[in-house]
Amino acid sequence: MQSNVLALILYLIIVVFTVGFMIFLSVFLGPKKESDEKGEPFECGIREIDEHPPTFSVKFYLVGLLFLLFDIEIAFMYPWGVDFKSLGLFGFVEMFLFTLVLLGGLLYAYKKGVFKWE
Repeated sequence: MQSNVLALILYLIIVVFTVGFMIFLSVFLGPKKESDEKGEPFECGIREIDEHPPTFSVKFYLVGLLFLLFDIEIAFMYPWGVDFKSLGLFGFVEMFLFTLVLLGGLLYAYKKGVFKWE
C-alpha cells in the first residue's frame, strides 16, 4: 500500500515538473512579436467580412442531440446483445422497456416536427 502511494506521489511530481518545464519553454522560446493579424481569430484562412456570424436553425441542434441519444442507445444495446443468453427473460424485458421509452421520445420529436426542414 505504501509503495503505491509513493509511486503516485512520484508520478505527480514528474507530471507537475514536466508541465511546468513545457510552460517555461513556451514562454522562454516562444515568439514575442505581437501583431494585429495574430490577434484575430483563425477561421479557415479567410478574414471575416460580416460582423455577425450566420445563425443556424435550432433544428440542426435538435437532430444532432437525437442522433447522440440513439447512438448512446446502441452503445447500451451492444453489451446486452453480447450477454443476452445469461440475462434471460428479465434482460429481454428490461431492454424492451428501454427501447420503448426511447421510441416514445422519437415519436414525440416526430410529432413536434423536429424532422421537418421548412
